[in-house]
Amino acid sequence: MLRIHFTAEDFTRVRFAPRPSPVPELHAALLMLGAPHEELLFGRWRGRLLRALPAAAEPLADLVPGGVAPYFLDVLGETREEGLELIRSARPEFVRSELERVYAAGRTPVPPWIRGLHAGNPEAWRVLERAQRAAYETVLAPVWPLVQDLHRAEFTRHALTVAERGLEAALATLSPGLRGGTWEWPGAAPRDVHPAGRGLVLLPTFHWRGGPLVQDLPDGPVVLAYPAGGGLPLAPPAASGEDALAGVLGRTRAELLRALTSPRTTTELARRLGVSNATASAHAGALRAAGLLTTTRTGRSVHHATTPLGTLLTP
Repeated sequence: MLRIHFTAEDFTRVRFAPRPSPVPELHAALLMLGAPHEELLFGRWRGRLLRALPAAAEPLADLVPGGVAPYFLDVLGETREEGLELIRSARPEFVRSELERVYAAGRTPVPPWIRGLHAGNPEAWRVLERAQRAAYETVLAPVWPLVQDLHRAEFTRHALTVAERGLEAALATLSPGLRGGTWEWPGAAPRDVHPAGRGLVLLPTFHWRGGPLVQDLPDGPVVLAYPAGGGLPLAPPAASGEDALAGVLGRTRAELLRALTSPRTTTELARRLGVSNATASAHAGALRAAGLLTTTRTGRSVHHATTPLGTLLTP
């Protein structure tokens, strides 16, 4: 059983993540991809993705010998780029100790690139980044708009519960085991977590179906990623006019154009698409050059809006 021991200060620092975080969601999906259970529901999903994963993503399996992942992968970040940068900025001694921990059993030979990562070799870090990007594009990118919609609904549900009935009622909808200052999750792996004033971030994941995944690093709040959603694997939308548009413009530019149901800033677009501000700005520039959107600057704010032609392409 998971037990989270709150102080009075922790209760004032509990929050629900307002937006999904691409890197934790990707890691949850990869964990589910390697999980053997629920074959009836997830078998076809696993088979499809495993066939589609490019060779560049294969090194990620080396990071979880025996199904145990190093904790330096446990980061948040509102975009994929921010999450990858947080992984890359992990303290070298933390990376070394975590790699030693997951390979401590000695049953699995240590691949050369993992040895390079342990030594801080820049090329090994590039291998990891390429692998995560390749996995993201195959596993998460096709369903990321759906993840965003599901997260928005989940966040709204909890926000209303907190406003109407208080934090305790909102926590009880996830697990009813709040007694005094201890919140219990029956069925989860045995563990005692002490936020000790750092607070708690509750992050829904729409791929993982096991117990809650806990990130407990000393220099930040405890993050609890809990399974949410409809209980079925997420699937990309069926072939449609939107997919045809993506075939012409590219997936990210098509998503950006469809996101402009009303004028949005570059930052808002970046958050919605799960990319960096620079990437969103570059895609907006390409669409502007094609006459599909306009950009207006007011002071320090930049707003993008579709042109009549852009609106016609995104009914």
